[in-house]
Amino acid sequence: MKQRKLGKSSIFASEVGLGCWQLGGDFGPIAIEDAIHIIEAALENGITFFDTADVYGAGRSESILGERLEQTKADVKIATKYGRGEGTYPSGYTLQDMRDAIQRSRDRLRRDKIDLLQLHCIPPSVLEKGHIFDFLRQMQQEGLIDYFGASVETIDEAMMCVAHPDLTSLQIIFNLFRQAPKDALFKVAKENQVGIIARLPLASGLLSGKYNASTSFAESDHRNYNKDGEAFSVGETFSGIDFNEGLKLVEALQQIKPTEITMANFAMRWILDHEEVTTVIPGASSAQQVMQNVNASTIAPLSSESHKLLYELYQSKIANLIRCPV
Repeated sequence: MKQRKLGKSSIFASEVGLGCWQLGGDFGPIAIEDAIHIIEAALENGITFFDTADVYGAGRSESILGERLEQTKADVKIATKYGRGEGTYPSGYTLQDMRDAIQRSRDRLRRDKIDLLQLHCIPPSVLEKGHIFDFLRQMQQEGLIDYFGASVETIDEAMMCVAHPDLTSLQIIFNLFRQAPKDALFKVAKENQVGIIARLPLASGLLSGKYNASTSFAESDHRNYNKDGEAFSVGETFSGIDFNEGLKLVEALQQIKPTEITMANFAMRWILDHEEVTTVIPGASSAQQVMQNVNASTIAPLSSESHKLLYELYQSKIANLIRCPV
């Protein structure tokens, strides 16, 4: 697996990582044994970067990761998040609250220090005031975290974060449905040595090409209960695209995709073709999916003609269907 340096840090991350939202059961029920198999498949296929959050499955994702990764001798990095927990979001951000949350994450992850702590889509007003970044610096000084970054919803929020010179990374929604960051953000991020972590690379699975109009999701799956933004930002579910509209867009994307690769690998290869991206973090519901996702790292870069056609499709057919700020 190819490794890429994460911003100005000393972290080298596998260019395909593992997003661990699913391990918490937020994409439908998942047995602990199956979650462990997913992590083991990731390790066996060269994945060294694992992304989670304290609220995924109310800590379950962190706990499962900690249990399995404690046993590995591989040099793996775990990025977790702070800022969406009960009592914290939207206005409970204090130094002590952050310290307590980090301690709970350290306990679940079975680590003395968090490799990368990311602010978790916190309100823009909190980002703008800037005190939260002072809290993060204090956590570094106390030896609780190595580096800090931010997971954000919009480019405006990303720009607020990049203004802080010690920011290591930005986690953003970047995929074939959400192409705006490459024009509006990537140059600034590169100039400031901020690594890009691309989340929702398959738009909650829509860009896998495996869904159709009869596909249904479990009651506990956010693709069911948040399909129109009922629980949190609609941008986090199918990247803000209506499910049925997304199916039509995937058909159009299939016309550009080379026949010899899968839709999922096509979508992720497109992301990896952008040098500003350090790692792409697809989730997986099975060990087999992990192996399929890793293949994106072995595929040759897409042609310039493919990139041109994909951008034209985004501008003409996709951009105006996004139902949230970008």
